[in-house]
Amino acid sequence: MPRPTPGGPQAGEPARTHALAALRQAILSGDVAPGQRLVEEELAAVLGVTRQSLRAALLDLTAEGLVERIPNRGARVRVVSTAEAVAITECRMVLEGLCAAKAAEHVTDPQAAQLHQLGQQLQRSVTDGELLKYSELNSELHRLVREISGQTVAAGLLERLNGQLVRHQFQLSLRPGRPQASLPEHLAIIAAITARRPAQAEEATRRHLRSVVNALLDKQQYEKRRDAREEAG
Repeated sequence: MPRPTPGGPQAGEPARTHALAALRQAILSGDVAPGQRLVEEELAAVLGVTRQSLRAALLDLTAEGLVERIPNRGARVRVVSTAEAVAITECRMVLEGLCAAKAAEHVTDPQAAQLHQLGQQLQRSVTDGELLKYSELNSELHRLVREISGQTVAAGLLERLNGQLVRHQFQLSLRPGRPQASLPEHLAIIAAITARRPAQAEEATRRHLRSVVNALLDKQQYEKRRDAREEAG
């Protein structure tokens, strides 16, 4: 549930923007779960906006793929299947590869130092077994690469795609052995960008996301076997 925001804009475009940002953040942070109903009257009261402004925000989130509207039942947080997560990650592979190549072309010395520091923090979180910290740093690395790239169109598309993958990314980050597998992939991306090698940066990024696709496919097979056992039982 979004946090109450007393004193905010109540109506019009400012209220729509306010509600949109609050709801998007609540979905991306996991404060509202996939499949959870979004009750207009309740949310409008919590956010201090009119139902009209809230409804406009929900329509924007529907266009972003974060919310779906069910006839006669209202809106809910959209559930992204594992198969769809695979398709989204395949799109990410192209866009993030482009951003990594552009980042390698444009990276400054201070940005390179920031990337190296992130790499050290990623290594430390794996060594210490801090999986949640590793997940946060993972997201920060990808965000920073997009920022350094200066490719605002690709970055905007990726933000929309990544928003639909929050649940799957979180689940993968907690799978035994997954951080240990992805750490060298992330370090390879950092090494290629800071060495200013665009082709290597793009390939390292694509290789990393191919491994994410494979992990998602493994997860999908596990879910199928689990469902089959439950049906048989």
